[in-house]
Amino acid sequence: MTESEPGLRADAERNRERIMVAARRLYAAEGLGVSLAAVAREAGVGKATVARRFATRDDLVTAVFSDRMDAYAAATADALADPDPWHGFTRFLEAVCAMQAADRGFADVLTRTFPAAKGLEARRAEAYDGFLELITRAKATGHLRADFVAEDLVLVLMANAGVIAATGDAAPGSWRRVVGHLIRGFATPGAPLLPLADPPAPPALYRAMVRLSRPATFSGSRDVR
Repeated sequence: MTESEPGLRADAERNRERIMVAARRLYAAEGLGVSLAAVAREAGVGKATVARRFATRDDLVTAVFSDRMDAYAAATADALADPDPWHGFTRFLEAVCAMQAADRGFADVLTRTFPAAKGLEARRAEAYDGFLELITRAKATGHLRADFVAEDLVLVLMANAGVIAATGDAAPGSWRRVVGHLIRGFATPGAPLLPLADPPAPPALYRAMVRLSRPATFSGSRDVR
């Protein structure tokens, strides 16, 4: 071992951390469409450095979102531990949709699959299996509709991701009201429900609509392939 090797390892670890911090920041703000070249620029390193630390985009996504996928699986476990399965079910939907709202990249992760990211997909499968059990328990209370199926969760996450992307920072709390309406659609008559979140103020919703009507622009951070 040469004297320079510990220093080289320390530099490599610092670069890896810088890349992950940059990717986390860009993904949270813009979603997974951010290019590896943009991550390199944000991190202040060359593209070759990113490639040495993360051979593929899936490798980078796995590293950045592994802790959030852990939190997703933990949310399922927390919901199953709730003595009231219906409350656990509604709390889970609200918690996961809140995770999406806090991070556009994670909103994308929850509505896509990454076959090469074995660790990420294992946690997704764990959460899915827990959710199947949660559905069964919630239906047993009589409060969850009999025709609710696990695939409806994917539709909820897709719908929520779309609302988050559309409203952006113009009407950032809008997703809460949408999720509240969805939960009402899943509930049987008489099921206990929390009050709906307030609707977005008309000026805020108008700003979101104006933003959507503008032609898409590319700052160079997103892939256009």
